[in-house]
Amino acid sequence: MSIDLPGVIDTYFRADKTGRASAISECFTPDAVVTDEGNTYTGRDAIRQWMANASTRYTYTVEPFGITEEGGRTVVTSHLVGTFPGSPVDLRYIFVLKGDLIAELEIVP
Repeated sequence: MSIDLPGVIDTYFRADKTGRASAISECFTPDAVVTDEGNTYTGRDAIRQWMANASTRYTYTVEPFGITEEGGRTVVTSHLVGTFPGSPVDLRYIFVLKGDLIAELEIVP
């Protein structure tokens, strides 16, 4: 199923498919915060390192299949398949946008 994602969120998922951590980090505000697997990453450098580590530890594909708005946040539900524990899994990517960039991202089951 194809869904229509807001610009920077679409860019984020496209960059994730390439595994280019620097391209992903550019989707975020300079002081953005990402929370994933109980860890918090603040700022583009930390976000770039988080993604670089994830792409070297695991091989995976992510396919967004649902989108909702909840209290000013954009929630994208995606199906992940890969070489990580618990695969496959559906995860919720909870985005807070600031202008044309991502200010916050939380990834939860």
